[in-house]
Amino acid sequence: MKWEARLIHINGESRIGVVFEKNPDTIARIRALKGSRWSYDLRIWHLPDTEEYRIRFRLKLKNELLPSEEGFQAIEKFKKYLRSKRYSENTLKTYAEALRSFLVFYNTKPITSITNEDVITYNNEYIIKNRLSASFQNQIVNAIKLFFRTIQNKEIDPELIHRPKREKKLPNVLSKEEVKQILEAPINIKHRAMLSLIYACGLRRSELLNLTLNDIDSKRNVLIIRQSKGKKDRIVPFTGKVLTLMRTYYSFYKPSYWLFEGQGKGEKYSEQSLQSVLKQSLEKTKITKPVTLHWLRHSYATHLLESGTDLRYIQELLGHNSSRTTEIYTHVSTKSLQQIKSPFDDL
Repeated sequence: MKWEARLIHINGESRIGVVFEKNPDTIARIRALKGSRWSYDLRIWHLPDTEEYRIRFRLKLKNELLPSEEGFQAIEKFKKYLRSKRYSENTLKTYAEALRSFLVFYNTKPITSITNEDVITYNNEYIIKNRLSASFQNQIVNAIKLFFRTIQNKEIDPELIHRPKREKKLPNVLSKEEVKQILEAPINIKHRAMLSLIYACGLRRSELLNLTLNDIDSKRNVLIIRQSKGKKDRIVPFTGKVLTLMRTYYSFYKPSYWLFEGQGKGEKYSEQSLQSVLKQSLEKTKITKPVTLHWLRHSYATHLLESGTDLRYIQELLGHNSSRTTEIYTHVSTKSLQQIKSPFDDL
């Protein structure tokens, strides 16, 4: 999303105004941010003036100081390291901004003299004091640890850094009937094929959009997902109805390189357009849940588990590093729960 942010005042309150090219996708993304509002007078979307939103929209922080010259050089060196290790640009920006925030806090202290105690002080006196989110706190800790280990050749003891407790949220899962409604809603065969493939193969959004024609091996009946999260390749079954659907889609659109192309030939389909496809599909159903594309992946994993697929295979299909990540689906599967009889039934 291309945007321009600036500070504005509404009814005497400082707010962050965000200007962007108007379309349903970007409006939905801004609207989803906590505290967002639309000003009819100024004709602009605006957000609470918080430290977190200032960092997110790259505005000057309140009473902001700058890093020392040593700090500037350290940040640039850190960014070069991240690029050399092929970190994504999003991760690079997140880690660089997190490190910048930390080095601003200690802009009068030599980096070589920073200790674990300084990290704890920053955690308490800046992150917690300013009520920044737990996810932002974790990003800060990760960035600081990586910076000191790789650039400063100095270990920051993770046991001494106070991390927030992780929220234990269950994945959102749709019933098979709800999934069917969503997948059958699009009239456009490309839209139907994209949503169907996410569910049929348990794909992440980026994995779908990065597929090329060469990633379908119809002779072996597999789909090859290349260099996904963690720079890993994996294969998933690709048979039956989804293969038939994809052949129909190909005969209509005949993509040249990317499996799903945008408006121009050879142009990759955009994330915003894919989000819009799901939104339009939901509007045609009676489903009122705040469904996201990732819900289809969660539903794929849960439905596999409920049909008796071994958890180890589901881990491989989803591309999870740890079995603990996959085990969360045992908490949302209803297969075992349905076998439990409530004592209420015996009254």
